[in-house]
Amino acid sequence: MTSGALKRIYGIMLSELEKKVVAAIQDDIPVSRRPYQALAHRVGTDEQTLLSVLEGLRERGLIRRFGATLRHQKSGFNANAMVAWRVEETRVDAVGAQMAENPAVSHCYRRISHEKWPYNLYTMIHAADSETCRNLARELSEKTGVADYTLLFSSRELKKTSMVYFEDELDTEA
Repeated sequence: MTSGALKRIYGIMLSELEKKVVAAIQDDIPVSRRPYQALAHRVGTDEQTLLSVLEGLRERGLIRRFGATLRHQKSGFNANAMVAWRVEETRVDAVGAQMAENPAVSHCYRRISHEKWPYNLYTMIHAADSETCRNLARELSEKTGVADYTLLFSSRELKKTSMVYFEDELDTEA
């Protein structure tokens, strides 16, 4: 997306440095003791300036969070399942918070149910094998008192990419 499109759609103007910072943080963040220093070098500034720009973008609501994507297959997690839960509406927030605290849960979402699909809470769990996923779901069920659930195991990953903004702002040779 170009800065012109951002201005036209959202009324947002970014400086050249802000665009470079946004472009830089879309790639993998360096695994190092000073990842922001490495990113700063990539955009042609110093670490403190980069951190100030990031804070400014956060304050303006343009960056809400940094996320990490774990390539679970490379980490020994060979099975994963989206667990769809049917939770009473009066309990869904509390149950969701309780499930989200469990270290086995990487994602927890509330969704609107449908008459043909009554589930309204979803958790993603990763494990070494499918039996462990089933056991984790059973433990979550017992802990929360939610007995109506189904596991949807992944059979193949089709896409895992993020949006890309200002891709032409950085010198890719740097």
